[in-house]
Amino acid sequence: MSEALVLKSPATPAKGARGSGAQVETFKYDNSIVRAFAIATVVWGIVGMAAGLLVATQLFWPAANLNLQFITFGRVRPVHTNAVIFAFVGNGMFMGIYYSLQRLCKARMFSDGLSWINFWGWQAIIVAAAITLPMGFTSSKEYAELEWPIDIAIAVVWVIFTVNLFGTILKRRERHMYVAIWFYIATALTVAVLHIVNSMEVPVTMWKSYSVYAGVQDALVQWWYGHNAVAFFLTTPYLGLMYYFLPKAANRPVFSYRLSIIHFWALIFIYIWAGPHHLLYTALPDWAQSLGMVFSIMLIAPSWGGMLNGLLTLRGAWDKVRQDPMLKFMVVAVTAYGMATLEGPTLAIKSVNALSHYTNWTVAHVHTGALGWNGFLTFSMLYYLFPRLYNTKLWSTKLANYHFWIALLGMVFYVVPLYVAGVTEGLMWKQFNKDGFLQYPNFLEVVQSILPMYMLRAVGGTLYISGTVLMAFNLYKTARSGKFVPEQEAQAAPLTREGGTGDRPWGHRWLEAKPLTFTVLTVVAVLVGGLVEVIPMWLVKQNVPTIASVKPYSPLEVLGRDIYIREGCLGCHSQMIRPFRSETERYGEYSKAGEFVYDHPFTWGSKRTGPDLHRVGGKYPDAWHYNHMDDPRSVSPGSIMPRYPWLLTQKLDIPSLPARLKALRSVGVPYPVGYENGPAQKDLEAQAAKIVLNLKVGSVTASTNREIIAVIGYLQRLGTDIKATPVATVTTAAK
Repeated sequence: MSEALVLKSPATPAKGARGSGAQVETFKYDNSIVRAFAIATVVWGIVGMAAGLLVATQLFWPAANLNLQFITFGRVRPVHTNAVIFAFVGNGMFMGIYYSLQRLCKARMFSDGLSWINFWGWQAIIVAAAITLPMGFTSSKEYAELEWPIDIAIAVVWVIFTVNLFGTILKRRERHMYVAIWFYIATALTVAVLHIVNSMEVPVTMWKSYSVYAGVQDALVQWWYGHNAVAFFLTTPYLGLMYYFLPKAANRPVFSYRLSIIHFWALIFIYIWAGPHHLLYTALPDWAQSLGMVFSIMLIAPSWGGMLNGLLTLRGAWDKVRQDPMLKFMVVAVTAYGMATLEGPTLAIKSVNALSHYTNWTVAHVHTGALGWNGFLTFSMLYYLFPRLYNTKLWSTKLANYHFWIALLGMVFYVVPLYVAGVTEGLMWKQFNKDGFLQYPNFLEVVQSILPMYMLRAVGGTLYISGTVLMAFNLYKTARSGKFVPEQEAQAAPLTREGGTGDRPWGHRWLEAKPLTFTVLTVVAVLVGGLVEVIPMWLVKQNVPTIASVKPYSPLEVLGRDIYIREGCLGCHSQMIRPFRSETERYGEYSKAGEFVYDHPFTWGSKRTGPDLHRVGGKYPDAWHYNHMDDPRSVSPGSIMPRYPWLLTQKLDIPSLPARLKALRSVGVPYPVGYENGPAQKDLEAQAAKIVLNLKVGSVTASTNREIIAVIGYLQRLGTDIKATPVATVTTAAK
């Protein structure tokens, strides 16, 4: 069956598109690179899901980390998110693009060498992430935690992929670019921009850096990246893959060519504006929050247009859907995409976000997309590709159907309990009794109430990964039953300069024949929203008003903050008190933009598994913090926080202090020139000695050069700058 039969739009290319009497050429598609990415997709998928199951288990059984430093929740969670996003979905994306692009362009990839550099470079990045993140080397930015050497490697490998992509498009034998290629182009360009802008950082050591942005500006840039990483890494490439694999498997043309045009241009233009909806009711200026909300709501139209275009393509093919497990997975994937893209804008409405933010509702929403949209579509592609790569039939259709139902049940058990937990958290946090006091002032009351939901979530995760293992076995047996076809021969006429006689000169069909023009317009559509939101935050000082009493962190507090980041504490604790009565009653004065001007990076967090910490300074004595880090349940019965006994024994990294202070000064923190060469260490020792004396009052004996001392110093500083009597020690840098 030819590609054109299934994939052509209603506006079929006119005769003569390749020129009259063109000589037919014989060439070969490269299947080896597709197989490599397919195997990597399966392997890393199981690894990423296993890491997710481990952290899910730790939420109701903290001892599951075996008190080991390298597998605590805070360190393994970014391993899970990076493995699932960049290893599982990333390899799946490359797998699908390398297979479909060659056939849509009727050309082998531009360079086999670049293809393999892309593959091995990407795997090396994943391995580096799997090693460095458990070791605590993290920038702390969500979905962008990898440190600067790996960030550079990501940029290099992504450029290699982009060159290979555009090189293939330019040497194509099809004049008009099919809709899937539009989404591939948008993905390649936008991900590069997002990654580079968000990863601007100043290196301190080989595995430590500070973001060049601070506080509110850093938060805006991060969630401009974070939201659009979901948009342009997890969504647009997979929409392109949907537009290829769904019509191919169903043997039907795409439902509506015009709808695909509207879907593409509206989606890439609107999506980039929506990042600030992750920061509603925070210290971000209201104008940016409102822009994020408005454009998020607008996203419903193009997103559902794409979903309907996919589902309506299956009209008349429902008997085939019932028989073909590949199509079953595809239908659920597209449906999950529709559900997630309706729920996302709903959660961006301020009144809804006031309830949902920082709760498990957001986690459920994310996993509807991750498990349903990305997971099921990846499974669908794998079931489609393996029989074709090995020139055989799927080893067991029955096993594939079992996988479908097990994974679907797993997804339900995963997300439904989290929705229940999220709504429960939001309501309990805000509930007041008849006397006007918080009904549940103890945060642990809320935590205890949702523990059964965490357990059910782990059951769902177990089912989902079990289905994936079942798929891996089925694909292995499929490969064993056939013979791999490393190169697939094909024939097509070369592309000539002549245009088709039926082309309208300024229609979209004309644009599809002009990849460079198309690319320029795509860049413009994508960049407008980002520039409008980000540039004013840099240029207009009123967007980040300063507070005179806010001073830089002391040297000890700098080290303590870096340990806090290393341990992933901001994965469970926010540092942003929203202007709600329920939050000010529980935590204290709401957070101000000017309080974060020296925070490189920002640490607002996105989930409250534990309470907010922005006003924790001075709330408890030093000995309480010491005992809390050693064994949280000794001071907070029922806590699900892991133990951190190594903080009590590991020595502070004092030799690195000068480099840290220099780097912070280079990004705008006003430490005096030369302060790091002597005065800083004296201030550190004085503040550490004071904390040790305070600990003795609480019957705790500790050394001044242990990590726990710096962590206590940092925690006791939080939120005290705008108090009348700050708890933190006044240092030379803070005078």
